[in-house]
Amino acid sequence: MSAININQNNFREEVLNSDKTVLLDFWASWCGPCRMVSPIVDEIAAERPDIKVGKVNVDEQSELAAQFRVMSIPTLVVMKDGKVVNQTVGARPKNQILALL
Repeated sequence: MSAININQNNFREEVLNSDKTVLLDFWASWCGPCRMVSPIVDEIAAERPDIKVGKVNVDEQSELAAQFRVMSIPTLVVMKDGKVVNQTVGARPKNQILALL
């Protein structure tokens, strides 16, 4: 499965109501570390059908970024049953991202 672009319109359905663990990647196109993390997040999306991976462009979805108090990017948020269970800021190698899950 590939990563889903998350926005205000699909957030409730794709994230809050998901029966799977959700990994959210808050990013922006101008962010160097985000460009390093993005292919890793895409790999995880392809390799792990047991989780849902979503990407939130903070420039386009500022309300969602504010809701999660995202101050620096990339920010990775893990959600289960509509609640935040883990969160980290900054570029991370794949093994550290998987450990969040």
